[in-house]
Amino acid sequence: MLTLRSSPASPFGRKVKISMIELGLTDKIEIVVADTTNPADPLRRQNPLGKIPTLVLEDGSSLFDSRVIVDYLDHLAGGWRIIPAGAERFAQLRLQALADGICDAALLQVYEVRFRTAEMRHAGWVENQQGKIDRALATLEAEPPAFADRPRIGEIALACALGYLDLRHEGKWRAAHPRLVAWLDAFAAKVPAFEATRFKG
Repeated sequence: MLTLRSSPASPFGRKVKISMIELGLTDKIEIVVADTTNPADPLRRQNPLGKIPTLVLEDGSSLFDSRVIVDYLDHLAGGWRIIPAGAERFAQLRLQALADGICDAALLQVYEVRFRTAEMRHAGWVENQQGKIDRALATLEAEPPAFADRPRIGEIALACALGYLDLRHEGKWRAAHPRLVAWLDAFAAKVPAFEATRFKG
């Protein structure tokens, strides 16, 4: 059996979990919570970067970075299911990159508060991260992505990014982005895995 090392609140881990469900692989993968701040956690041996998500394969080797993991899972499930072929592939990978960039910037803002004392925080740096989020959301609000019958990786990544903004940034994005709110509502209605993987802690 494969082992996914993640944490309940990780948007990147959530992306992998939704992909697992959509690909019908949940019975092949055990989810084990990882503590990225604990030097004794085996995560640092499984992934020298000490980051989540990490997928431990049956031979003991590991794959890391959510984009690599979902590509592997799609391959394991037969291919071209959540990562399409042809020109559509690059549209989905681009959307995934944009959504992951939102998560990266939002996470860095969280870490600035969580790991730095007030006098060490840099307001300009935080504003720079917010600018990345704002520009990405404005781009997506102007033209929300089309949604197929089955979710693909770009759409899954975007839903997880917006869910993370709800979780850690109090949903402040919603007021200025009604089309994205409607898009996320439609995604949640069509993809039960989104609610099933919601952090409830």
